[in-house]
Amino acid sequence: MDNLAQKIYQTIEAEWILWAINLNAKKFVIGISGGVDSTACAALACKMFGKENVIGVSLPNDGQDDIADVNLVFETLGIKRVDIDIGEMFYEIKCKLENNCIEMSEQARINAPARLRMTMLYAVSQSIGAYVINTCNRSETVVGNDTRWGDQCGDFAPIKNLTKGEVVELAKWLGVSDKLAEKTPIDGLQPLSDEDRLGMKYSDIDNIIRGNDDKVPENIRQKIRYAYERNKFKIYGANIAGPEFPYLPDAFDGL
Repeated sequence: MDNLAQKIYQTIEAEWILWAINLNAKKFVIGISGGVDSTACAALACKMFGKENVIGVSLPNDGQDDIADVNLVFETLGIKRVDIDIGEMFYEIKCKLENNCIEMSEQARINAPARLRMTMLYAVSQSIGAYVINTCNRSETVVGNDTRWGDQCGDFAPIKNLTKGEVVELAKWLGVSDKLAEKTPIDGLQPLSDEDRLGMKYSDIDNIIRGNDDKVPENIRQKIRYAYERNKFKIYGANIAGPEFPYLPDAFDGL
């Protein structure tokens, strides 16, 4: 996998640097969650543009259980750190709804913090003359495990066409520790892991994307296809610049 990870890196490097030159983009803002996706994106930016041009933003919602992992990312990469707890802002939204006799739904409770985080990332980036980096991967997007106008947004999306497994391997190739690279994916906004909440494994989603359907049980294949159809409107709604990987097959290519 090392050779593939290096090839993936070279593809991202060529696309990202060209994009940056065209926009005269010199600084990059990344929301650091402590997970492999944001860590990999930050590591990529450091390697290509220098850590002095990467600003990481920690965005807990009234604290964060795995803040130690966030701290480890900053310690490992040595990037500038900004800390903004969105807890009070989220509470204000909830109160404004209740003041109008509207009870916040579970879906709104999960998605509102993600949108607040993106609002803060753009407030930071536009205040310092930087660009926001999207940290979503292909596996999340295919099954709708991203938030419209939240983590789905950004100015450049270096890993948007990579599966979760490919992001993990790329992170390791970049020197990210196994503790961070192999961390159980969780969004930090709810107690369940991504896989428990989705009811499917990223490895199965990855296999479907790359055309290895025979490695996935039929009932899971159907579940993944259903999730894709149900959430396809999100994919059409987002068109963020990012590298394509023509040497990687994609069962959902063209969307």
